[in-house]
Amino acid sequence: MKLINIILLFAIFLTPEQLLIGQPQILDRDYSLLMNRYSKSLDVTAADTENTNQEYPTPRSVLFKSMMIPGWGQIENRQAWKVPIIYAMFAGVGYYTYYLNGEYQDYRAAYYNSVQGEDNDFRFGPTPERLQGISANQLQSNRNSLRNQRDFMFVVMGLAYGLNVLDAYVFAHMRSFDVSDDLSARTVIQPGMIAEGTPGVTIHLTLQRK
Repeated sequence: MKLINIILLFAIFLTPEQLLIGQPQILDRDYSLLMNRYSKSLDVTAADTENTNQEYPTPRSVLFKSMMIPGWGQIENRQAWKVPIIYAMFAGVGYYTYYLNGEYQDYRAAYYNSVQGEDNDFRFGPTPERLQGISANQLQSNRNSLRNQRDFMFVVMGLAYGLNVLDAYVFAHMRSFDVSDDLSARTVIQPGMIAEGTPGVTIHLTLQRK
């Protein structure tokens, strides 16, 4: 009983603040460790973002570089092995266009000379020996066909240029995707609330490294 009376006496004369002395306070807890971890995570995220930006060029810059010089975008994407293929394609299309244009000019000159007769002024040059003796109708038909083929090759050249730009731009977008073999998927199915508070099932699919 004496011990109880002494405790009650102390409780009466001591203030609530004095009773709480030495007790851990919620507001006085040390959160420095948590803050350090949070700041470190922010630093790691910022560093990863900076490294990613340095490693992968922006698709916009790759697009403009590929438009200025064919193959430059592939080099920026670290696909230099595509550059010889691109220039071989341009060389092939260019050479065939040059060949068709030469044939067209020969047939044009031969047809023009055949229809002019004695009043011929050889406006497009003399008739090649291999085309002498061919009828005017045949010369005209071959001339028109060669002209159409030559003009179509100009379109092919433009398509080849566009394909070069498109390849560099699309790969610049896709190269940052992680398609390595050490990826695994984790699927989580759990109850959830969908639109308008209706109960339902939610499915989460997460890609992660093994």
